[in-house]
Amino acid sequence: MKYMKILFAVALVFTVCSAATLKKEAPKTVYAFGVAASFTDTVVYFTDIQLLDSASLTKEGFLMHREMYSYQLKNFVEDNHLLQNSTCMIYFSESKAKLQKESSRLMAKYKKGQSTMVQNLEVGRFKFVKPEEQ
Repeated sequence: MKYMKILFAVALVFTVCSAATLKKEAPKTVYAFGVAASFTDTVVYFTDIQLLDSASLTKEGFLMHREMYSYQLKNFVEDNHLLQNSTCMIYFSESKAKLQKESSRLMAKYKKGQSTMVQNLEVGRFKFVKPEEQ
């Protein structure tokens, strides 16, 4: 009887713990924009701020698969012969207002130099898609 009580208690703790791990948080709303630049070209491309579908952040607050989003932009500008050997950056936030501020600040830096042209890539032309899980 004593072993049955211990076995029952262990089983109960196991089910409570496994039920707690099955809870999933609702996906957070994450916005992002990208910047593509090349050291050999005077044009810099900015994407519009976009809502990322089913994006998730790590415990530390980093966007999961952010390198995949960056490669999407890099492949787009290189495949469409807009830039060669481009460097692409992704900026993300849960707050669209903060991201808009960051975009404006960064765009002002690029426009400050007379030799740089800033081009906008509208959502109709380029849109981030959810990377495939591997």
